[in-house]
Amino acid sequence: MNKLFIILKKVFFVLLFTILILGVFGYVYLYVLPKGPEVTEVEKLKTGTDSFVMYAYKTNERRSIKVWTYKPENWKNNDRIIFVMHGGGRNADDYLDAWKNIAEEQNILVLAPEFANKFSKYTTNDYQEGNLFTFFGTTNPKEEWAYTVIENIFDHVKETNDIKNESYDLFGHSAGGQFVHRMILLMPEARINKAIAANAGFYTLPIKDLKYPYGLKNTQISFNTIQKSFEKQLIVLLGENDNDPSLGNFRETELAMQQGGHRLARGSYFYKTASNLAEKEGWFFNWKIDTVYNVGHNYREMSQQAVKYFEK
Repeated sequence: MNKLFIILKKVFFVLLFTILILGVFGYVYLYVLPKGPEVTEVEKLKTGTDSFVMYAYKTNERRSIKVWTYKPENWKNNDRIIFVMHGGGRNADDYLDAWKNIAEEQNILVLAPEFANKFSKYTTNDYQEGNLFTFFGTTNPKEEWAYTVIENIFDHVKETNDIKNESYDLFGHSAGGQFVHRMILLMPEARINKAIAANAGFYTLPIKDLKYPYGLKNTQISFNTIQKSFEKQLIVLLGENDNDPSLGNFRETELAMQQGGHRLARGSYFYKTASNLAEKEGWFFNWKIDTVYNVGHNYREMSQQAVKYFEK
């Protein structure tokens, strides 16, 4: 019996030591070692398709991000700038391609950041959930939120191209739709003119006692912040046929399923929850919801429709 106890004790300490080692290596890999492509030399954006790599944060050089761009030949200062946020495939170049003809027709400078997730450069938590928390559950400083990266990119583009624009528009589809609505909700001070969250898989509800990312618990977001977010121009854009949960990565946790059985239902639930809160508190509510008919979970078709809302 004593011999068995000694063996179990040794096994326990070996497992504990292994877990500690893996934890240390995991922390160093995720939060100490630099990640991302090599930063490129600073230069002005070229006409047509281009890209650059910059440091994601202003406070350190631990992470870099690639930004795909499309600039029409006739684009000039104070013409429209739109950030296009990719879906779960992290295929920013494909999303840029979907906007090239739109950019030419509407004379829009398109910026498509690539939150890559190969080799854990950017995980789900890092991208659409905003990087508010570390993998271990501790809070990240606001300057390392994924949403702050968009503001940093805007500053970089303005500074390196002598651009005078004071605001930008924001479009995201699927995981990008998650990113967009959370950025509006969590960081309304961002210089966003109009935002479109299209076909998001699930939503962060403006509920203080519901855990993040389903609600705002532990985010330290105040009711004042929520009120300011309601004053922003956000359009929840839904595809009429986006009612097939088997498409893409569809979250089926208990809290996600409470929002609805498919993306179309969840978008309506999110908007209604926010609208009801604004009405209850007597707040100005500047959000809108609309449905694109005969379109499902398709970022190209949703992009073609989304640009019409930016024209209004």
